[in-house]
Amino acid sequence: MSQHSKILLIYTGGTIGMMNDPKTGRLKTFDFENLYKHIPELKQFKYSIDVDSIKNPIDSSEMNVSNWADIASTIFDNYNNYDGFVILHGTDTMAFTASALSFMLQGLKKPVIFTGSQLPIGKIRTDGKENLITAIEIAGLKNDKGEGLIQEVAIYFEYSLYRGNRASKVSANHFEAFDSPNFLPLAVAGVDIEFNYNNFFKTNKHKLELFTDFNTDIALLKLYPSMPISLIDDILNLQKYKAVIIEAFGSGNSFFNKSFYEKLNAFTSKNGIVIIITQCTKGLVKIGKYESSKLFIECDAINGKDCTTEAVITKTMYALGKFKRKNERIDFLSKSCVGEQTD
Repeated sequence: MSQHSKILLIYTGGTIGMMNDPKTGRLKTFDFENLYKHIPELKQFKYSIDVDSIKNPIDSSEMNVSNWADIASTIFDNYNNYDGFVILHGTDTMAFTASALSFMLQGLKKPVIFTGSQLPIGKIRTDGKENLITAIEIAGLKNDKGEGLIQEVAIYFEYSLYRGNRASKVSANHFEAFDSPNFLPLAVAGVDIEFNYNNFFKTNKHKLELFTDFNTDIALLKLYPSMPISLIDDILNLQKYKAVIIEAFGSGNSFFNKSFYEKLNAFTSKNGIVIIITQCTKGLVKIGKYESSKLFIECDAINGKDCTTEAVITKTMYALGKFKRKNERIDFLSKSCVGEQTD
């Protein structure tokens, strides 16, 4: 186990931060300033753990780009002072925030580990205590060069460590709340923590870069049989949206409708960007495999391959904010940047 690691624990809100008030029986916010008092097991790590919090901790359903920027900026500003970072976050939008930070903080050479819980940390059967302890342990581990063992944004939940931009919440009521269907876990915790070293992401950037000016002018369109074309017309509107992400059937298939086809072509020919991902949990988009994906080829849609919805949304927000030219945006969105898709 690594010794003398210094960890910054950042609390943003969520179920993990709640405890029962013994007087009232109601849930109240956990006092993370007294972390060792509540979780004395952490003393065994011999880590130095500091605690920070966003100004107004919130339910993760309220998370937005501004909150993501605050978290990313906190990490950036404290980057040289700590060996690793653990973010306590509500589960509902954790995969969105983890994905966003993977793009906001490019050049990471230290771990940023998200965790949370399905039950408040003050409940007897809580999953929060183990999630927090192991997340902190992993955040403090170093390789034989003295660098962080994990050098990317990850999610630790219920004995598994996932790449943050490859994970999605899959259950509202099971402790196994997250999964990474198209990418093996970075680690699985049992008696020992078994790491899949070949899956680790290593940046080729020389220093950490912070970019938080995301552009949210995007729409998400999930195809379904007999959907009204008027709905599609409204979304494929450059006055409202710069990019449209389409959750297509199977490996990137769609029904054919002449009006839909014409609207797609008009949108992409006037600097609009269309990205195709699949509604399926597993597998990837293969535009052109079937005749029913032909219209996406003809309108120059981008193949989102096996990107999660969370990853492609935040990646597109980054691309629209970072690049002004359409060709630059397309180039960025067409390839893996921080391990978010299989090239």
